[in-house]
Amino acid sequence: MTNSVYEINKGVNKSIEFKGLKAQYIWYFGAGAAALLIGFAIMYVIGINSYLCLGIIGVLGTMMTMKIYGLSNKYGEHGLMKKIARRSIPKVVKIYSRKTFRTLKPGKKENNSIQFKRREL
Repeated sequence: MTNSVYEINKGVNKSIEFKGLKAQYIWYFGAGAAALLIGFAIMYVIGINSYLCLGIIGVLGTMMTMKIYGLSNKYGEHGLMKKIARRSIPKVVKIYSRKTFRTLKPGKKENNSIQFKRREL
């Protein structure tokens, strides 16, 4: 009987990371680089001096890189999505009917939970 050699993939559930950028920030960086490339092409075709184009694109590229790395370090893999999702949660739930509070029974915590129905779109 021969021995079988199996390779173990140790990074199955790990998120993608490239040079310190995590998950979706790689896509943001790629989109920003493509936008800078298109911006340079437009400025060059318009007739702006090529050294001025390079200077503008260099400054914008540096600012973009610093901002994206800052977001990646601050929020991590899922933090930015959580921050955006947190905006959609209402700060206050207003109830204009007393019926909800009149049905509460004192002493029993199981029956005191208020349940709201979701509206279907």
